[in-house]
Parts: sequence; structure tokens; C-alpha cells
Amino acid sequence: MEWTAVRGLERRAWRDGATVSVVTDGQVAAAPRQRARSARDFFAGVSFLLRGVGMYARSPGIMLLGLLPALISGALLIGSIVALAYYVDDVATFLTPYAGSWNANVRQLARALVSIAVVFGWVLLSVLFFTAITLIIGQPFYEAISKNVESKLGGVPGEVNVSFWKTLPRNIVDSIRLILLAAVVGILLFALGLIPAFGQVVVPVLAILFGGWILALELTGVPFERRGLRLRDRRRMLRGRRSMAVGFGAATFVCFLIPGGAVLLMPAAVAGATLLSRRLFGLPDAAGGR
Repeated sequence: MEWTAVRGLERRAWRDGATVSVVTDGQVAAAPRQRARSARDFFAGVSFLLRGVGMYARSPGIMLLGLLPALISGALLIGSIVALAYYVDDVATFLTPYAGSWNANVRQLARALVSIAVVFGWVLLSVLFFTAITLIIGQPFYEAISKNVESKLGGVPGEVNVSFWKTLPRNIVDSIRLILLAAVVGILLFALGLIPAFGQVVVPVLAILFGGWILALELTGVPFERRGLRLRDRRRMLRGRRSMAVGFGAATFVCFLIPGGAVLLMPAAVAGATLLSRRLFGLPDAAGGR
């Protein structure tokens, strides 16, 4: 019989007599249709972003709170991409000194492949940097957006209130850890991007899926903090519904690549991540029920 891991929550003692939700593990027999659920979960994840956009349209006042930090980070994102576009040929030449004596056509092809791989890697890291910086500097705004979403859907049982200044160092460390992971995987994707055809067709898809996973981990930080949970808990909970998390994150990643999309959709992405988190915790994520 096939078995699969399941996640649950326990309430345990925390500081000052408070309690906190803790993720627990167990095993149950896997349902025969579990694999078929992956595709449904993926598109359910995509729908969370779309529903976040819908909440944006219905509550523009609360969502506009998130535009200012996104504008600041967006300027940095655009600046980094413009700089890359300007210097990408020089970077490719610097990375391929050994190609100087090659046939001119072969040399140009090799450097073109390197340029494409550099662009993919830089875009991946830039989007993740943008998200991390925006969430850090705009944490109070996105906390307000996320809390507004949860309040409309029934609130959070046993909510943990931790001040911004206490969570700031932890959030910075968690973001650095995720970006370092992305950098390591980015190097691997860069190497794969040098393979003709495969690197230009498959690697962009892998980059979007991996970037989506990291974005899901970053964006769910706000609602998970409200429950007193850390990055390791987010990772374990999201891993239990990986297809759903990747669907939400990949859709967000692609939208962030649209000029201006990252700035305009950041508040909606936070709202969508809150809906995703409520689904993971078994709480209603739609008015009147799930």
C-alpha cells in the first residue's frame, strides 16, 4: 500500500503564556486519486492570485497601501534589468575568454547562449530580490492587507501578535536563506541554459516553476507569522500541497515579469497568498465557506 505524509497543527505553549500553532507530521494511506489531484491543485493555486486581483478591485483603498513599497522596490528591479540589457554582451564576453580563438560563428553562438542563460538567471534572482525587499520594507502595509482578507473570511483562531521590530530580523534572515537557495539553483539553471535548444525551451519553464516555489514561500510569510510559524513550517506545509503552491507562485512570477506587473500586483499577490494559507490550514478561503 502506498503511504503519504500529512500535516496538521497543534497548539503548544509559547512566550508569556500564549500558545502557538505547530506543524505536526503523520502518515495515512494515499488515495488512488491523489496524483490526479496535482493538476487540480496547480490551477487552484493559480486561482488564488486571480482572486487576490478580484479583492484588489473590490477594496482598492486597502490594497493601495501596498503600492508605495512596491514602487520603491520596482525602481530597483527595473534598474537592474536595464543595466543587464546594456551590459549583457560584456558579461557574456567576460564569461567566455576561452572562445576568443574560436571560429567567429561558433564564438557568436556560444556567447549568445551564455547571454540567454545570464538573462534567465538574473531575471529569476531579480524577481525574488524584489519580492523579498518589498515584503521587508512594506511589512506593516502587507500585514494590514493580509489581516483584512482574513477578517472578511472569519479571522484567525488563536492569532499571535508579534511586533514588526521583533519579526524584522527573522524575516531578513529568512529572505537571505531563500535568495541563497535561489542563487545555488540559478547556477545550475545557468549551466543547463548553455545546452542548445534544451536551455532555451526547458530551462525557462524550470526557472518559472522554481521561482514560483520560492515566491510562494516568501509571500505566505505574512499570514504564517500571524500564526506564530516560521520558514521551516511554511516549507513543510507548502510541501504538502506543492502543486498548489507552485501554481500560485508560478502565476505570480509570470505576472511579475510583465512591465509594471510586479508593482501593481504585489498587494494582490499578498492577498492571494493569504487565501492559499487559509486553504492549507483548513480555514474558509471564500465567503460562505471554502
